[in-house]
Amino acid sequence: MYLNIKPILFILLLMITACKTVPVTGRKQLNLVPNAMIQAMAFSEYDSVVKVSATLSQYDERAQQVTTVGTKIQHAVETYMQQNNMSKEIKNFKWEFNTINENTVNAWCMPGGKVVVYTGLLPVTQNETALAVVMGHEIAHAIARHGNERMSEGLLINFGGLVLEEALKEKKQETQMLFLGLYMVGSNLAIALPNSRMQESEADKLGLIFMSMAGYNPEEAIPFWQRMAAQNKGNKIPQFLSTHPSDETRIKKLSALIPEIKNTYYKSN
Repeated sequence: MYLNIKPILFILLLMITACKTVPVTGRKQLNLVPNAMIQAMAFSEYDSVVKVSATLSQYDERAQQVTTVGTKIQHAVETYMQQNNMSKEIKNFKWEFNTINENTVNAWCMPGGKVVVYTGLLPVTQNETALAVVMGHEIAHAIARHGNERMSEGLLINFGGLVLEEALKEKKQETQMLFLGLYMVGSNLAIALPNSRMQESEADKLGLIFMSMAGYNPEEAIPFWQRMAAQNKGNKIPQFLSTHPSDETRIKKLSALIPEIKNTYYKSN
């Protein structure tokens, strides 16, 4: 039986040349989508969400708190990337922080520094430092290019390496839907389950570093996630079916990380 190895070699070469390194952890990841393309999609969709949502005025105290925390973490990220000779990775970021008046316990950050916090999260955070835990975590996803990684995997699964260029240039609607699936409603790709848990752990570590450099005590992460665990009580699913670590696993890992991060990065105001 004749086996054409050219497609296999092409995909292997594609994956090797498209590998990037995650800041801090050093893990190799697949990034097939040009940053300019994924950021353009992010900026467009972000504007659409903000326009059609009950976005708070920047004069609202809740929105002001979100902007204050976000700006401090932005400066921490810029400092961290500069110190590690990675400023070029965020040179095209257009930071923006908005608060949507909706009873949803959630926040997210799209590529390019586009952040949304829902007011439903604020009763759980309870204070500025806990809000920094969440925003640091979500911004860390963007810094670590987790969205590009998952989108790259989705493109390979849906279109295959041989038609990747066509998928990016000609199948814009399908590519856009994949982007929306990752950022707005989640992904049902089987490959997303283990990778997402790994990405969540990476974002936890990076998020602690960023919030610490911004002057927020990383120890606040433990009581915050304990409150989240209480919030989620009765709605849990087994960790092996979840795209996120269990609350217990997350708290245990954070507890182990905090002493090192606090000693290295935290400077009190």
